[in-house]
Amino acid sequence: MSRQNKIQLCVFLLCVLTISLNLFGQKNIESGGITPRKNNRRPNIIFILTDDQRWDALGAMGNPIIRTPNLDKLATAGILFQNAYVTTSICAVSRASILTGQYQSRHKISDFKTDLNAEAFSTTYPILLKESGYKIGFIGKFGVGHHPPGQLFDFWRNIAPAYVIKGKNGRKIHNTDTVSNAIQEFLDHSDLDKPFCLSISFKAPHEEDGDPPIYIIQPKYKDYYKNVTIPEPVTAKPEYWNHFPDFFRTDSNFARARWKGLFGTPELYQKNVKNYYRLITGVDDVVGDMIKKLDQLGIAENTIIILMGDNGMFLGEHGMEGKWYGYEESIRVPLFIYDPLLPDKIKQIKPQQIALNIDIAPTILSLAGLPIPKNMQGVNLIDVVENKIPERKDFFYQHYFVGSPGIPKEEGVVTKNFKYMKYIEHNYEELFDIKHDPHETTNLANDTRYKKKLIRLKERYNELKKAIE
Repeated sequence: MSRQNKIQLCVFLLCVLTISLNLFGQKNIESGGITPRKNNRRPNIIFILTDDQRWDALGAMGNPIIRTPNLDKLATAGILFQNAYVTTSICAVSRASILTGQYQSRHKISDFKTDLNAEAFSTTYPILLKESGYKIGFIGKFGVGHHPPGQLFDFWRNIAPAYVIKGKNGRKIHNTDTVSNAIQEFLDHSDLDKPFCLSISFKAPHEEDGDPPIYIIQPKYKDYYKNVTIPEPVTAKPEYWNHFPDFFRTDSNFARARWKGLFGTPELYQKNVKNYYRLITGVDDVVGDMIKKLDQLGIAENTIIILMGDNGMFLGEHGMEGKWYGYEESIRVPLFIYDPLLPDKIKQIKPQQIALNIDIAPTILSLAGLPIPKNMQGVNLIDVVENKIPERKDFFYQHYFVGSPGIPKEEGVVTKNFKYMKYIEHNYEELFDIKHDPHETTNLANDTRYKKKLIRLKERYNELKKAIE
């Protein structure tokens, strides 16, 4: 075969491949497990991840103080999950679970320095979307490993983790504003004839690490919530911290050490919860600007917006600040899916089914009309709310980073009504009736009236631990 004929053959095969990828995407939209879109076009997908935003730090979730009008509008118009959780409450591990659709036990990211290897990253939702014809972008804090795969994205802005950095003009700029500018840049330069998936990862409302850590807000929000008094949590009283066993109740416990610097006095509590809210309001304004841009570009109707928190946050509950442990404030997060073209029967609903961070990747792939890889352990949440698949009755929780005394390692089982947690280094058990005791004030593990319940949950704990490997 002549050199010219070889070149012509290569060009032909490339064209066939391109056409096949486009047809693959369209075929899956038409024959996949979701309702075909009214416009017969592949949707744009924007996934927004906030850092340390707990489930009730959102107006639409019933918080009467925080101002989040743009997020509330999307949440109430879409699907607002009432029981969304993370399977491990720490940034790096949760982010790896979101990308891969897998528990920590499977993706093996257990710290902040380990990278997802090339094979693992090849089956994450962004790469699978790219292979099917999507333009993929990432903005913000990647948060998994020290060598993020920016070269694999069509648009990449891995923004420095510090809250205040120098912009292109040399002036200081807040991290949230840097993210906002990058969003506008991505949208301004998008090919509107090609679907895109943009992953946006805010640093807000995470504190700036230090001794003590602090919340660094944008100056324009300094007077927000100024004349409001934030109610203290039910479990902020000293007796709840004092109820913990000796191995947990130490000044070496990360959550207690951070509590002292951020919430250790009533004045600090008011100041720092308000700053936490101010950072979230800053995110809300960025989302508002993003929505305006989508409208200007004429693509809002074909753009799905999903928001989730990477983990929750203790704001003084049980005498702690941070996350890590299996309490509701730590593991429960906000989650909504807004899609203007969702079937009417699942618009403006607040489903009670358990949703997990490992469900994000399968759901995004399904919304794009792609099959869910077998190695993903999550499910398509649209199928859940449409009752096409059974809802999960429980899930396994795991957290192994650091270990005692800094962060005692923990595993457990969470159901809608009960929660069993075990500090595995100390064989210490907790059992909470979260239906009747939502603030988890009373440990029932040694209450004889709950002996049968404890036994059943321990059996389920062993079953799930084996199942998630």
